[in-house]
Amino acid sequence: MLPRLLFLIGTDPRRSPRPAEAIRVAAGIGAWQKAEVSVYLRAAAVLALGEYVDGLVDEDNFTRYLPLLGEWGRPVLVQGGSAWLGEMGQATLPFREIDDDELARLTGQCSYVLRF
Repeated sequence: MLPRLLFLIGTDPRRSPRPAEAIRVAAGIGAWQKAEVSVYLRAAAVLALGEYVDGLVDEDNFTRYLPLLGEWGRPVLVQGGSAWLGEMGQATLPFREIDDDELARLTGQCSYVLRF
């Protein structure tokens, strides 16, 4: 059984390079296919899924590595009911909204949780 990794990304990508770096690392680890990687975006981090990332810090990481997440065949997880979803515009990848209870269950099922 493969280890399960969950990337919790909650930092604002307009102000910090951490979300872009988290996406880059998640895509790299997922490419190895030696772990099951999930990505969860919370608060302003959901803006990373929008079609216009030119105002985000390290935007190249989003345009280069987000498409790799789409190749995994499962949606990116986002904070359910986030006010930022309305500001995101058209999403570049399929996503699924989850509530805090589902996030807690998912976290408990993972081997590693990485927070950005």
